Amino acid sequence: MGVEVEKAEIDSGHARLHELGYKQELNRNLSVLSNFAFSFSVVSVLTGLNTLMGTGLNFGGPISYVYGWLIAGAFTMFVGLSMAEICSSYPTSGGLYYWSAKLAGPSWAPFASWITGWFNIVGQWAVTASVDFSLAQLVQVIILLSTGGLNGGGYQGSKYVVIALHGGILLLHAILNSLPISWLSFFGQLAAAWNVLGVFLLMILIPMVATERASAKFVFTNFNTDNGDGINNNLYIFVLGLLMSQYTLTGYDASAHMTEETKNADKNGPKGIVSAIGISVLAGWAYILGITFAVTDIPHLLNKNNDSGGYAIAQIFYDAFKSRYGSGTGGIVCLGIIAVAVFFCGMSSLTSNSRMAYAFSRDGAMPYSSFWHKVNKQEVPLNAVWMSAFIAFCMALTSLGSLVAFQAMTSIATIGLYIAYALPILFRVTLARKSFTPGPFNLGNYGLVVGWVAIFWVALISVLFSLPVAYPITDQTLNYTPVAVGGLLILVVSSWIFSARHWFKGPITNIGNSSEEA
Repeated sequence: MGVEVEKAEIDSGHARLHELGYKQELNRNLSVLSNFAFSFSVVSVLTGLNTLMGTGLNFGGPISYVYGWLIAGAFTMFVGLSMAEICSSYPTSGGLYYWSAKLAGPSWAPFASWITGWFNIVGQWAVTASVDFSLAQLVQVIILLSTGGLNGGGYQGSKYVVIALHGGILLLHAILNSLPISWLSFFGQLAAAWNVLGVFLLMILIPMVATERASAKFVFTNFNTDNGDGINNNLYIFVLGLLMSQYTLTGYDASAHMTEETKNADKNGPKGIVSAIGISVLAGWAYILGITFAVTDIPHLLNKNNDSGGYAIAQIFYDAFKSRYGSGTGGIVCLGIIAVAVFFCGMSSLTSNSRMAYAFSRDGAMPYSSFWHKVNKQEVPLNAVWMSAFIAFCMALTSLGSLVAFQAMTSIATIGLYIAYALPILFRVTLARKSFTPGPFNLGNYGLVVGWVAIFWVALISVLFSLPVAYPITDQTLNYTPVAVGGLLILVVSSWIFSARHWFKGPITNIGNSSEEA
């Protein structure tokens, strides 16, 4: 009976994909748990919250991230619910750009698909670049602390060492993503379990080990206005502190990009999106509370001359164990737990990248599309995997010029991705308001309201995260987010006007006549 049910789900998935104009080319054997695991691993609470802990402490401290996390989480759920509803109707690897094409209508479909697809894929490449670069920086900090710390003669790697580590990590991720999907499914589930267990282990262990703990009043009411960046307005400070939360809560579109490899995708894909957000929000808030009880001296944690070189979460862990046992070795081991979580995050991010590149090239949107669209005997889009890894490496090379330039590049990871998330939702509540046909997962009469709230939130954070983060404004303190995102917009629109509008017709079928629009 179980075999019959499983077969029915696979056949149902094949049938729905066929209706949308595509033949099955990828191996459809992912369960709802595996689909969820990929998104949950990309969101990765242990990645975003730890790598940007310094930002949260600097801009507002406990109030900014304890309450900011809940605010960002609530509005992110609105975005996720709207995406899940659309995913249920159109479960393809193309995800967002396919949705935009179907929802914008025949006349606007090619342009809507083009702009959404490029924002999505460039945003995904930026996510992989930023995650793996963050891991390289974390590894460098672990080496520094393991060799004595900054004040004990520890080894502090140069920017060239960090970029070499970044390249090595990407190489490992590309190799793992070259394995059959059954292996990736296993690693994805392992990553999800590691994130959940890691969160609860660290949130309990670190405050227990620390000899000095913050009071509940500090955790729930302290607002750090001493940021050293010339910003004194409390609301402004709180807004900048939101970046830690919103950066973490990205990447859940991975569930959509994995739908062509998921059983019963019109139900399980949406479940993957919503559950990844919901569980991440709950686990993340618990983690924030637990770790904040070990925060007693914010200026010390952010000081560039401390043992970790100003890497806040590393200093928290190191100080906790050193104060208790006279050695920070336990803290370094705990940093290793985070490093493994970040590694899995980068691995799953590259998986999502490659499926998006595979689908986008299937529809002829990328240069040399026929090459990137190929799959090997194990039904893995191998060329797309290695291309995505290479581009993520090239993006990180900007760090050799300056970290400001790299931060501008990776700002696309948050704003660029959320613009891609919002576009199909916008078409859903406007052009397709009456014509949209929901799938098994739908919001009923609340679909339009949820969609408009999601659009409002994306518009708001796009403005807020483009504000200056330090005063006076110089070439080293300017927030280059609007420059990076605006530059991408100009490139995408220009390429459409001067070239793509003459040949790109939006998503096309690969059943029968390959030039027929889907």
